[in-house]
Amino acid sequence: MPLASNPLIQVTPGLMIWTIVAFLITLFVLKRYAFGPIQKMLDDRREHTRRSIEEADNARDEARKLLEEHRALIGQARSDAEGIVAEARKTRESMEQRMREETEAERQRRLEDTRKEIAAETARALQQIRAEVADLTLEAASRVVGRTLDAKRDQELIEEAIAGLDFSRLEESA
Repeated sequence: MPLASNPLIQVTPGLMIWTIVAFLITLFVLKRYAFGPIQKMLDDRREHTRRSIEEADNARDEARKLLEEHRALIGQARSDAEGIVAEARKTRESMEQRMREETEAERQRRLEDTRKEIAAETARALQQIRAEVADLTLEAASRVVGRTLDAKRDQELIEEAIAGLDFSRLEESA
């Protein structure tokens, strides 16, 4: 069987013309009613994608700005916190220093009061010792002389004698 005898392979000029005309009509109809809307839909989709990408870029830039602002605020908060802590330490140290100074001043005041009390007690004790010595001397003199002396005159003589005595050794030992 020869190839030319197959009706699908044979060239028929009328059929070819009608096939080309049908193809051109179909192409015209598709171009007018299908390709236009399809192309418009593709362009709209491309534009929508481009806008979405731009919005995403803008959102990313905005997020970066917000992140930088957030980091700056955190850094500022940290420095403020460090400043507050440093100020608290300084205040604590000044309060401790003031407390030490007040404690030292109170200790010095009490020490001075104690010294004054000791000096007053020492003076009172020495006065009492002088009075006792005067009484003992008067009694010793009365026994030696064998009679009672005039109390007032004897007292004056004894006080003059005691005034001449050196009681500094008693004060040093106290």
